[in-house]
Amino acid sequence: MIRKALIAFALLAAGCAQVPMADPQADQMAKAFPPPQSGKGALYVYRSGVMGVARPIDVAIVGGATAQLATNTYLRLEGPPGPIELDCRVGDKTGGGQVQIGEGRTRYVEVSMKVGLMLPGCEVAEVSPQQGQAAVRGSRRVAPQ
Repeated sequence: MIRKALIAFALLAAGCAQVPMADPQADQMAKAFPPPQSGKGALYVYRSGVMGVARPIDVAIVGGATAQLATNTYLRLEGPPGPIELDCRVGDKTGGGQVQIGEGRTRYVEVSMKVGLMLPGCEVAEVSPQQGQAAVRGSRRVAPQ
């Protein structure tokens, strides 16, 4: 029985989405939640939960960085103040939203898998700093592409 459980766990772990990770120092620095550089705002984009564990969600900042988010991963970006368009994609299904970034301010956005009729999709939602920071603390930082 234990042997079957170990084999099942190994197969599940092998099927988990693999994405490019940031170095551990960058991960720890971001988890200290430093204020953005002068004249900029910061954005944390994270994915938590187990839904769709084997499939990453593609995330793109319109006109900027892209990344793939696996379960319990996040991305930190800094940029000029203003509206930020954030898109997500799982296969052919897309979602997105807009976040207003203020100078010296930090915003938190959750990207999640949603159930569709035939295929899963994704959605983007801004969350409170408390919820965002808790999720980031339990996640690993990805490297933007």
